[in-house]
This record gives sequence, structure tokens and C-alpha cells, in this order.
Amino acid sequence: MRIGLFVTCLNDTLFPGTGRAVVTVLERLGHTVEFPRDQTCCAQMHFNTGYRPESVPMVARFARVFAGYDAIVTPSASCAAMIRDNHPVLAEQLGDAALREAVADVVPAVHELTEFLVDVLGVTDVGAVFPHRVTYHPTCHSLRGVRLGDRPLRLLRAVKGIDLVDLPAADACCGFGGTFAVKNADTSTAILADKMTTVMSTGAEVLCAADNSCLMHIGGGLVRLNSGVRTLHLAEILAATEGTR
Repeated sequence: MRIGLFVTCLNDTLFPGTGRAVVTVLERLGHTVEFPRDQTCCAQMHFNTGYRPESVPMVARFARVFAGYDAIVTPSASCAAMIRDNHPVLAEQLGDAALREAVADVVPAVHELTEFLVDVLGVTDVGAVFPHRVTYHPTCHSLRGVRLGDRPLRLLRAVKGIDLVDLPAADACCGFGGTFAVKNADTSTAILADKMTTVMSTGAEVLCAADNSCLMHIGGGLVRLNSGVRTLHLAEILAATEGTR
């Protein structure tokens, strides 16, 4: 199987360890992962703020760069949702026949990491060891966009040594929402405060999720509170082998 990693611009710029973790996990399972160096943004920021015509070149670039892969894996539920739900819309509304065809060819190969592991590869135990108390935040896009369901939790439960605790009101938004956090700062902060309260109530050492954008938002608040809770992308927990040789 030819696998391409779509790392996303946020991870590439701010959280490169997440991309490396995806490669570590997939290579441990016996797969080779390619990283197309010409990849850029999925155009989610532009699309969500109304710049649809400006999004089209990025849609076309994605379709060109990732053409021919059997699977395109991304450690971002929000970016996976953008590609699968909105690239076809943009191609239909603002593209030509060639772009519509290119997008139609590439979109079915796009998978968020946990659904690729569970649904495509059929594994939940990826050989991870992570002896820490962890709670999981299901981001809005993972819940309502790509509908990951319990896939992330099934993977986390198979991690050796983990103390996985439920997060109260887990399905509540963290308040990030991309530009929402900037344009509606007071509302965003209030939502974040509720999320941080539930995170700290678990006694977890680590909060994980399938989107670093939300973890960045929650993590910033937890740091300002000196909570002692660190944030970590789920891929990095799955790549961990703490205490093993």
C-alpha cells in the first residue's frame, strides 16, 4: 500500500513531533510512509472565512500532490473533514471538469489517523507503552465532521500502562473554532474555562486529542493556570514506548 502523509500546515509549523509520531506508528506496523514535499495548506482557514475563490489553487495543489496514493493519512480530524466535505464543493462550484475529476479521485483515499488504523489496517494495539494518567478530548470535527466515534478510545485502551480516565462533558466544544477564538474572544474564553475545569477534575497528567489546534487552545489556558496538565496529540501517545528497550 502506498501511503502519503498529509501533515497539515499547523503541525508542520508548530507541532512537527506529531508528524514524526504518525510515521513511527505506521512504520512499526510494517508500512512505508511517503512525505510529499510539495504539500501545503488544505485551505480550511480560507474556506471558513469566506475566501472560496482563493481556496481553489490549494484544492488543486492537494489533488495534484497526492494523486496516486492508496491512502492519505492525516493527524487532523478538522483537515480531513475539510478535504472530504469541502474540496468537492469547491471543485464543483469554482473549478473545471479536470479539477472535479482530480478531486473525486483523491478524496476517497483521505483518512484521519485513527480511522485509518482501526478501519483500514484493522488494528487497535499499535505496540505503545505510556504509563501516565490520560484523558481524551473529542474535538468538534472528530465528533461531528469525520465522526470518529470510539476509534481513538479503542486505540488508547490498548496502550500498555495507560490510566485512561473519562472526561466529563467530553462532547462540549473547547472554544477554539479557528478564527472564532479571535473574533469572539470573550465567548471563546468562557467555553475554554468550562473545558479546563472538566480536564482538571479528572486528575489527568495528559490531555490528548486528534487535533493539535484544539490542544493548542486548551493547552495555552492550562499553562496560564499552572495546572500541571500537559497536552499531547494522540499520535504521540501511540508512538510512545516508555520504559521499554
